[in-house]
Amino acid sequence: MPILRLFATVRVAAGTGKAEIPGVSVDEVITNASAEFGSDFAELIPICRVWVNGQSATTDTAVGPNDEVALLPPVSGG
Repeated sequence: MPILRLFATVRVAAGTGKAEIPGVSVDEVITNASAEFGSDFAELIPICRVWVNGQSATTDTAVGPNDEVALLPPVSGG
């Protein structure tokens, strides 16, 4: 099962930084994660960048059981 890694605000909304989420595409993983983690999590998805195994990806990118999907919201600092 793909591993979903979460950072910053999406991590807080999900209550975890890492989870095994079923799916064969980024879209399925995100949809299943949204069902598991709720509306506060789902509302943040549109602002996130998606990476699969360290490479920029889109929602139609295929994923396998050993892949890592990362959601990265914009962050600021100073």
